[in-house]
Amino acid sequence: MGVWKRFCNWLLYKRMGWRKNITEPHPDKYIICLAPHTSNWDFLLGQLYSGAEGWKINFLMKKEWFFWPLGPLFRRLGGIPVYRTKRTSMTDNLAAEARTMEQFKLCITPEGTRSANADWKRGFLVIAQKAGIPILLYGVDYERKLIECTETFIPTDDIEGDLTHIKQYFKDYKGKRPEKFKI
Repeated sequence: MGVWKRFCNWLLYKRMGWRKNITEPHPDKYIICLAPHTSNWDFLLGQLYSGAEGWKINFLMKKEWFFWPLGPLFRRLGGIPVYRTKRTSMTDNLAAEARTMEQFKLCITPEGTRSANADWKRGFLVIAQKAGIPILLYGVDYERKLIECTETFIPTDDIEGDLTHIKQYFKDYKGKRPEKFKI
């Protein structure tokens, strides 16, 4: 076990008291749908978790965070800037990349913001459907200090029905700021 992995394990699980309940296998290609996302602390928690597990997982983040000196750091950690004002087909591009790559691991917070928002983004479903890859549902519960993944979801042609199902999976998780989580 490397130094970084040992440090993240110690800090996250021993010092901070978090625990995990992961029952789902992680194939070579997948999207993590992570909720609730109510605080910037979620990012640090996610980085500690992926470090403790020895994973490098890409993530989407609004382009405004990619300024000097944070931009190069976020890119090195796996960050992909999202340009909300441009009308590009990011979902098509990511799905094409997922289809051609040997490994594809992407974490997305479907709320698209840390504010209360019941109108979740659907891009993660579109990417997974077009690429033919599963979605691992990861819940973060600050109240129980638990990181949990107990369901792998395969998208269907019914995006709205899929989103309703996924929202129900997350209904009992408490974010750092529970008042900012809406399904």
